[in-house]
Amino acid sequence: MQTIEKKSTKKAWAGAIAKPATEFPLTQLPILFGKIPDGLRGTLYRNGPARLERGGTPVGHWFDGDGAILAVHFTDEGATGTYRYVQTAEYQAETQADRFLYGVYGMHRPGPIWKRWFQPMKNAANTSVLALPDKLLALWEATNPYALDLQTLETIGLDNLGALPKELPYSAHYKRDPHTGEIFNFGVSIGSSVNLNLYKSDRTGKIIQKTAFKLDRYSIIHDFVLTQKYLVFFIPPMGMKILSVMLGLTTFSESLLWKPQLGTQVLIFDRENLSLVSRGETDPWFHWHFGNAYEDKDGSVILDVVQYSNFQQSNENLREVATGETHTAAKGRLWQVRLNPQTGKVTTTQEVVNRKCEFPVVQQSQVGQSWRYTYISLLSKNGDIEKDLYGAIARFDYKTETLTEADLGENRYVSEPIHAQDTQNPDAGWVLTVVYDGNSDSSEVWVFDSDRLDAEPVCKLGLPSVIPHSFHGTWKPA
Repeated sequence: MQTIEKKSTKKAWAGAIAKPATEFPLTQLPILFGKIPDGLRGTLYRNGPARLERGGTPVGHWFDGDGAILAVHFTDEGATGTYRYVQTAEYQAETQADRFLYGVYGMHRPGPIWKRWFQPMKNAANTSVLALPDKLLALWEATNPYALDLQTLETIGLDNLGALPKELPYSAHYKRDPHTGEIFNFGVSIGSSVNLNLYKSDRTGKIIQKTAFKLDRYSIIHDFVLTQKYLVFFIPPMGMKILSVMLGLTTFSESLLWKPQLGTQVLIFDRENLSLVSRGETDPWFHWHFGNAYEDKDGSVILDVVQYSNFQQSNENLREVATGETHTAAKGRLWQVRLNPQTGKVTTTQEVVNRKCEFPVVQQSQVGQSWRYTYISLLSKNGDIEKDLYGAIARFDYKTETLTEADLGENRYVSEPIHAQDTQNPDAGWVLTVVYDGNSDSSEVWVFDSDRLDAEPVCKLGLPSVIPHSFHGTWKPA
């Protein structure tokens, strides 16, 4: 009897996470196409979950994977790269045991339920990076970040930024003022109350001011925006089965509840003293990421954000990514929002990109300032909204209301586009993205002219090993 082999329904992007990532030391990178622009000098850093199984056991959610950092250094001598796991205490313990030992966002600690009670959560160090003058911070959501060497990516250890108790979280989504060098961030902590902790740091990362604001509910708060005067937070309408998590009955992810009847809260804080300016409420939506914000001439705050209709669909889609096969459609779309910061009232909302997109970014010199271009990762025009990851990057032009996109072709998948300012020409810039090519099971770095995204890239660099799909990165100028 002939055996009929079952055909896999997985898309080509699954190849990037089919096995744990392979580290590589500082290596000269080959130029596969074009040339490195003369004005592109500095380092691209990226962070993401690089190990999604251990000892044959898969993670429960994409957010649970161990973080690894890619650094690509652009110099006059060419480009070099290195890729290393963040050597957290938990990563080292699990490596030695060859099995999972801790709970994470979508995973319980292994073993009987009584061993889960009030368990510490693993620091996955897998979400973003903050490049400081003397170190790189690997950022996550729930605890202190880890510091690494800027050049070698050797892990130095936990970093409290001079003033952060170990139990207080430091979010993955800081905002750095391009003019003052001040760094703003936050973290949500759960104890006798749910607190939104706000932090202001100097340019070295040292926290110089912090405060805590009591929230009336728990919600996923992953990002915020900075303007010339304010920190702006939108609190999605959610709740949490806190006792269920603490007793180990549900994972953190499973405990989160979508409650659209609550509406989305708006919280505006003064960036000078971190005090509350106003609070308001608007229609229910969920979001992970903002692009940017600024204050208009009339004092209104204008911002852009990728909105979802609810939390569950997006969270389930992200959980499925770790399995290598997605079935849940989660369409994030780019919206522009205008609000009155003195009242917290949203005055207008407008959809600007009605295609599945994520990871909105602007050039670093325009954070908190008036801006024209937002760069995004985008589902290809022929992509399957349920089964595909992003296969294009794009730039939305608010002046002309046009979208310019670079579709990388069949079975190629992008990371968040990172803008790099040209060191020789202030009017020029470059957009960098790490590409997984499912046709050849390899990873590359592609460099585009920021004003010609729809043209072929100006340079492609080869990487020594596959880089799993990652979350966030940054550009550190030379």
